[in-house]
Amino acid sequence: MMSVLLGGSPHQQWATGLAGQRRACSRMGSQGLASYRRNSSHDGSDITGPDLYLYDTATRQKRLFTVRDPDRTQPGVDMYVCGVTVYDFSHIGHARVYVAFDILYRFLLDKGYPVRYVRNFTDIDDKIIKRARETGEHWQSLTQRFIDEFHTDMEALNCLHPVLEPRVTDNIPAIISMIQSILRNEHAYCVDGDVYFEVATLPQYGALSGRKQEDNRAGERVDVDGRKRGPADFVLWKAAKPGEPAWDSPWGQGRPGWHIECSAMIASHFGEEGIDIHGGGRDLIFPHHENERAQTMAATRHSGGCGCETGSSGDGRELARYWMHNGFVNVDSEKMSKSLGNFFTIRDILGATPAAALRWFLLSTHYRAPLNFTPTALDQAADRVYYVFQTLADAEAAARAHDPEVDLSDGRPLPGEPCALLSAVRAALADDLNTPAALAALGPPLRELNELAGKRGKGAAGRQAALLALRASLVHALRLLGLLGPAGDAGAPDAVLAGVRALALKRAGLTEADVAAAVERRAALRAARDFAAADGVRTKLAARGVALMDGAPGGGTQWRPLPLYAPGPSS
Repeated sequence: MMSVLLGGSPHQQWATGLAGQRRACSRMGSQGLASYRRNSSHDGSDITGPDLYLYDTATRQKRLFTVRDPDRTQPGVDMYVCGVTVYDFSHIGHARVYVAFDILYRFLLDKGYPVRYVRNFTDIDDKIIKRARETGEHWQSLTQRFIDEFHTDMEALNCLHPVLEPRVTDNIPAIISMIQSILRNEHAYCVDGDVYFEVATLPQYGALSGRKQEDNRAGERVDVDGRKRGPADFVLWKAAKPGEPAWDSPWGQGRPGWHIECSAMIASHFGEEGIDIHGGGRDLIFPHHENERAQTMAATRHSGGCGCETGSSGDGRELARYWMHNGFVNVDSEKMSKSLGNFFTIRDILGATPAAALRWFLLSTHYRAPLNFTPTALDQAADRVYYVFQTLADAEAAARAHDPEVDLSDGRPLPGEPCALLSAVRAALADDLNTPAALAALGPPLRELNELAGKRGKGAAGRQAALLALRASLVHALRLLGLLGPAGDAGAPDAVLAGVRALALKRAGLTEADVAAAVERRAALRAARDFAAADGVRTKLAARGVALMDGAPGGGTQWRPLPLYAPGPSS
């Protein structure tokens, strides 16, 4: 089971498909993660490619990435990314987070690291309870439904499945145990069944976010409470309220606060030594990640330091060695907000544009920079994706025309040294995941492949060998960027092109038969030398997002989508 998830080359892993990964992950659980850590034979000797530099929020600089302990038996990478609170459909901001860290996950695998990637679900929270009351749905049914919807969105975006997806409600004992440790170390106090973290007892508080103690406040999801010793103190355990889900604890029935869950799950699934990489959106730096860091230090203050660059020896362990955060998403240069009427769910966007186009758009801006979502930018991404996949399809058709038995199986390792394209893409990703540079590196090879597959390339010496080598390198680069799925699935070139065309027809209110009839009508008008009327047919179709192309590969007149994107926001 573990070899399906983490054994073999990255390309072999990706070729198993997301569905297979999910089946294996669902059976694995925390015992599977522990088993992998014990039984992995990976010794780190085959780490390849350029040195990886990542921007670390804690130190405010790009740092060379190294594993925590290269001499340990399994020098893999432990990565934890904060997951969603499951009470509604995920939005484009969520898409940005998980696509960004999917790129990191893929690149670490590509370099040869075993990666223990964990992403949680917050399945108990004030928002969940409120939504369940509003809809009359049981809170557990609500959370399971939106966990399933989240998985559907992630699969559409071709995000690899993490090794483990723990839920808060499955980790209540670990959460209670960590709170007890914090209390024992005198960093928390009890009030009427609630347990609060006392910020003033931890001098290191604020180091991650750069905030001073006097600047701190209660923070998100925390009501101002006169019972607290300090305004920045935050809740670790909430006393039960009538009609709300609750669990037994030493302080009476209640449920966890928001911040404690990730600290406890990291300790439970990775161990108290901490993790290599902790990620999430920029909005989580304060208070969520600052509080996570404080909780871990407070719970382990007698355990000694971990030797981390950002830690203080003897004052508790650092939670993570690298803190990574992606930038915000704006819509037409304004903050995305339901109140402004510019709130887009992933499902909204995927109803009008291909998933590969949304992923391309997300990768077109560096993950740390603000991302401005506009119809024009998404249109450009969709047009570029169509060009990429049409070029691949034309290259495959040309290769099969030369040799019907040609091997075009996907995911095969490239023979010999890495080609210039893969080297350029890897160099870009090694520079703090510079995906815009990685996408730009695809341009020249695509133009060359287009020429080889077209009429001008037919007489070129060694055409078939050059075409196959260039196509294979492009396939590997696209897989590394998560833009190409396994052969035969919805991420394969033919499937992507068919999906783009179907969405274009849906948007135009046309069918393939309608377009074919228009092509025949235009041909008849041209034969009658009524060129003005023939141009009118073409112009009307273009206004609806359908471009007619004369002399296209395959002969005759074919059509391709034109950008006309305008999604409707969620209510």
